[in-house]
Amino acid sequence: MKHIILSTKTIFLLASTLLLLSFKCGNKAVPAADKPAPPVAFNLITEKQFNDLFPQRDPFYTYPAFIKAIKELGMVKVKITRRAVSVYQFIRTDKTTGKATTIRQDVDWNEAWAKVKPDSTYTIDYGAFCAESDPLTNKKELAAFFANVAHETRHGMNGSYTDGLMLKHEDNTSLDYFGDSDEYPPVKGKKYYGRGPMQLSYNGNYGYASDCIFGDHKILLNNPDLVTTDPVVAFKAAIYFWMTPQTHKPSAHDVMIGKWKPNAADKAAGRAPGFGMVINIINGALECNLGENNVGMVDRIGFYQHFLTKLGISDANCVCSCAKMKHY
Repeated sequence: MKHIILSTKTIFLLASTLLLLSFKCGNKAVPAADKPAPPVAFNLITEKQFNDLFPQRDPFYTYPAFIKAIKELGMVKVKITRRAVSVYQFIRTDKTTGKATTIRQDVDWNEAWAKVKPDSTYTIDYGAFCAESDPLTNKKELAAFFANVAHETRHGMNGSYTDGLMLKHEDNTSLDYFGDSDEYPPVKGKKYYGRGPMQLSYNGNYGYASDCIFGDHKILLNNPDLVTTDPVVAFKAAIYFWMTPQTHKPSAHDVMIGKWKPNAADKAAGRAPGFGMVINIINGALECNLGENNVGMVDRIGFYQHFLTKLGISDANCVCSCAKMKHY
């Protein structure tokens, strides 16, 4: 597995509702009753289109499960504040009730040495998945998301681009994938190998995902198999990964909507906005800065271009390759 955010603008959503007849994703405007309405069963993609994109998929991966995952996780936002280098506080808000809960606050949070360091804060609004930009950009984001989940779960013929969403977990389940983590320690007897559409792995990533998805890190740490037994959880884990930045990396979402801008260090490393940067985020150590013929990179690009065509769009200015980008 590859190691491991943004309020939708109300005015845009009101205007775009009339435009998105065949492709919509996002939330309704907040009603007068003060409580946010649950997301509509938005036609992010039709069931027919979904089935056409993944004709050999495992029956586990269903269109209703994908849509339900978007709807439910879309009602969650998480404010993440970091002190010093790695001291965190997470405040998770349920947008259906407006209730905000502190779900993580590291033991050193109130230490004097940590307080003197400047805080960095960002909010991940999971309702922004394929919903934050214009309709064409949203569709490109969807194609990029599907391209990566297809590559991560493929089990078929090279170049056919019909074999995505076939695997529920990685082939080698003998590896434990334990990592040092005070906040998300591994549970005895559990293994954290790659599972789900984005092959979530390592106890730290399972705990982080569980905090964001459920508001309780213990759920996936105690039962990592939920990602392979509950298809809604599986898709939520993939969307979580897509939307959540890492310590030194932007989120794939921010890259695909054009929000991420490379700094001087990124430019020196050859990193630029586009699909290639998404590959760098997900698996840069094994696929980037290794030339144009890297098999994994080429396969992801092929899936992206295939899905763009299937969705009736193109990405003429795509920086699709990460062949000359240094990984993080």
